Amino acid sequence: MTKDSKRRSQAWFGGVDKDGFIHRSWMKNGGLPDDVFDGRPVIGICNTFSEFTPCNAHFRELVTHIKAGVLEAGGLPLEFPVFSCGESNLRPTAMLFRNLASMDVEEAIRGNPMDGVILMAGCDKTTPSLLMGAASCDLPTIVISGGPMLNGNFRGKPIGSGTDVWKFSEEVRAGTMSRQEFMDAESAMSRSPGHCMTMGTASTMASMVEALGVALPTNAAWPAVDARRARLARMTGRRAVAMVKEDLRLSKVLTRQAFENAIKVNGAIGGSTNAVVHLLAIAGRVGVDLSLEDWDRQGRDVPTIVNLMPSGKYLMEDFCYAGGIPVVMKEIADLLHLDALTVSGMSLGENIADVVNHNSDVIRSRANPLVDSGGIAVLKGNLAPNGAVLKPSAASPHLMRHRGRAVVFENIEDFHARIDDPGLDVDENSVLVLKGAGPRGYPGMAEVGNMALPSKLLEKGVRDMVRVSDGRMSGTAYGTVVLHISPEAAAGGPLALVEEGDFIALDVEARTLILDVPDEELSRRRAVWKEPVPPMASGYQGLYVRTVMQADTGADLDFLVGGRGAKVPRESH
Repeated sequence: MTKDSKRRSQAWFGGVDKDGFIHRSWMKNGGLPDDVFDGRPVIGICNTFSEFTPCNAHFRELVTHIKAGVLEAGGLPLEFPVFSCGESNLRPTAMLFRNLASMDVEEAIRGNPMDGVILMAGCDKTTPSLLMGAASCDLPTIVISGGPMLNGNFRGKPIGSGTDVWKFSEEVRAGTMSRQEFMDAESAMSRSPGHCMTMGTASTMASMVEALGVALPTNAAWPAVDARRARLARMTGRRAVAMVKEDLRLSKVLTRQAFENAIKVNGAIGGSTNAVVHLLAIAGRVGVDLSLEDWDRQGRDVPTIVNLMPSGKYLMEDFCYAGGIPVVMKEIADLLHLDALTVSGMSLGENIADVVNHNSDVIRSRANPLVDSGGIAVLKGNLAPNGAVLKPSAASPHLMRHRGRAVVFENIEDFHARIDDPGLDVDENSVLVLKGAGPRGYPGMAEVGNMALPSKLLEKGVRDMVRVSDGRMSGTAYGTVVLHISPEAAAGGPLALVEEGDFIALDVEARTLILDVPDEELSRRRAVWKEPVPPMASGYQGLYVRTVMQADTGADLDFLVGGRGAKVPRESH
């Protein structure tokens, strides 16, 4: 024991008094020897393993490599569990629990004797929730993602998680794919441990942490079952110990420059619209001034050069072999802040200096992009005063400027009840409008914005329509879908006032979304509008509905914004 050590963990383990005795004695019942309490860095490993979260179900094995790396570097690894937001099983939506998980992470870090933190992220919401919680504490922190699944393959053709689910489902409803073929594809899609192997939200967020500089290079792309993922985990463990010795805290990496880099990389990879709300929330926790307008300003002129589903044709395994995020960043290097510090201890520019593109069709050159102007389009107008978003790389060019008659669904139950009604007054020029899917309205802002098209139009060969909602969509989804309308309908935003037959005009180039209804009529409708009653007024859902912010500011809980530090709590004995 070393009473004079400056390590945070020594407030627990360094004393020769009653409290030091208690803390060390209990830890020794796991077989720890005396010398591990000598002031060496204690590295907390935040593990989101859960058998209900298939994306992260291999973390029991992955953590052994992380621990080995910590031990090799002279640290003490101590694993702790936190709430695991599993996208595929958690109802009503994993997004409802992102903020809850971040609270779990924050308080677990603050309340326990750790000097540095390794965040084990994988499934969509686990990445932002871990970073949000850790950002509020600001210890030396590094992320390791679980990695994508191997490519899906069905009848000799690659299929992508999520993306082909939406495609196959529509084909079944259109009568061009049998129910048995649909069921056969199920086992061919998810054929190894890992998260979605399309450029969905999980892969996007793994790419974002690499672009932000809070993960080691190549973090995003190595498949979950590749030995190089295990090797990266070991190197992450080693690096965490070094970061403690260097006092390389999260706030030194998560700078304004880092967020600007991430926004530009998101445009280049054709990343998920969900990255918008997540990065806004993370920035809010670390105190970086980031706005929805920054997403449009920083990403608008960035070409999408990664040819992956849902925007393109390849999958994450192909992206990995081509060189992954380092190659993407080198291709757009002139747009990035290359002097931004990363958890490797080197600058972003130093990290990517020697990378090589091994497949120029998977990662294209700036001269041959998939989409000339990618990024996330931020739309404004009287229907979305505080903004809405659309992903140009996943949209249909012929619908990027469109005016159509609204077909309105008051909530997702109304949508499911009527969308396939043969009598529904809808055609391919209509605009499908879904209310009640925002942060407060669902509650939790579910991924229901990419509404299924009416079966009678699918049968005619229609495969895309303009869709408008205050909800989100899966990062694996595609289509001309306007999302995250703010303020949402449940908060009394103009979306709540849209009625059947109103005309809505979308102009992506002009960045506008207009409800073509006179102001006087909207005022009349507002006078009779009534705020919906939330489904649950108590418990976590009640707290969530009362305190959640709108999508344009990250949908965090208002009392969680800002950092609170990781000062040692008062003694408990």
